[in-house]
Amino acid sequence: MPAQRIERLRRFLPVATLAVLVLIVGALQPEFLNPDTLLDLASDTAVLFVLASGVSFVILTGGIDLSIQAMASLASVIVALTVDRLGYASFVAAVAAGALSGWLGGLAHVRLKIPSFVATLAVGGVLAGTALVVSHQHSITLGATQRAYIGWITGPWLGIPREVIIGALLLFFADTVQRRTPFGRYIAAIGAGEAAAYASGVKVGRQKVVAFVISGAFAAFAGVMLAGRLASGSPTLANEQLLPAIAAVVVGGTAITGGVGSIWRTLVGALIISVVRTGMTFIGVDIFAQEILFGAVLVFAVAVTIDRSKIPVVK
Repeated sequence: MPAQRIERLRRFLPVATLAVLVLIVGALQPEFLNPDTLLDLASDTAVLFVLASGVSFVILTGGIDLSIQAMASLASVIVALTVDRLGYASFVAAVAAGALSGWLGGLAHVRLKIPSFVATLAVGGVLAGTALVVSHQHSITLGATQRAYIGWITGPWLGIPREVIIGALLLFFADTVQRRTPFGRYIAAIGAGEAAAYASGVKVGRQKVVAFVISGAFAAFAGVMLAGRLASGSPTLANEQLLPAIAAVVVGGTAITGGVGSIWRTLVGALIISVVRTGMTFIGVDIFAQEILFGAVLVFAVAVTIDRSKIPVVK
């Protein structure tokens, strides 16, 4: 299949898939198309999108970050433990912890030459263990005083859930970084051909580390949003978010081998995952069975989007 046709398929197939899914679920359950239901869907998608958009930067380089769900959970614990003393600064501390974890994972990958999935899997283990230790393996519910600080996350503003507004602002920010900055061009070049990017003078290692820092910071922000939505922090709060987040990136049309993709595609992928998840809930599919479908969808999406010219030998 010609390269132009493949690229056209990557660009339009996710949007067409989203439209078809909405029509199918709406036909089976008409209440799905109610404005309130769609707003709830958008609100649920916001957290998944934030988590997925951060890891999109790493995937665009051809890497992967498997620590994002552990970082999101730890961020929720940090907020729950510190918001009483630090106030709004607790949110900054949580995001800073995410950036630090991304920096450590990036350094392990770049400096120690460890494959990104191994480096971030190890960092994720450290983060998950830290969350369990500092929370004493318990969920931490926010009290009335503490909940006063999370009003900017929850509730409507002019009839629109604040999570949706936050997600839209982060979409604009991430899209600007990816499409209108040298860093965005560099990571696309690295994903398309790391050796060629290096020969062109791109500081490959530095750009990769920055991508991991962004991924960690976005994962932490997703954890902050979860803490606000659920009014609690838990060391396992985001444990079921890794597979949907990776699936959202790839289903949206971003190649797992890097070089091709965008934040807008990630948004479409996140909406597809949310529609599938909500649709199955409406139809009555068991929540644990949904993971089976996400796994199957991820395999199919990778098979469609992967650039096999970059990996002549699959190991």
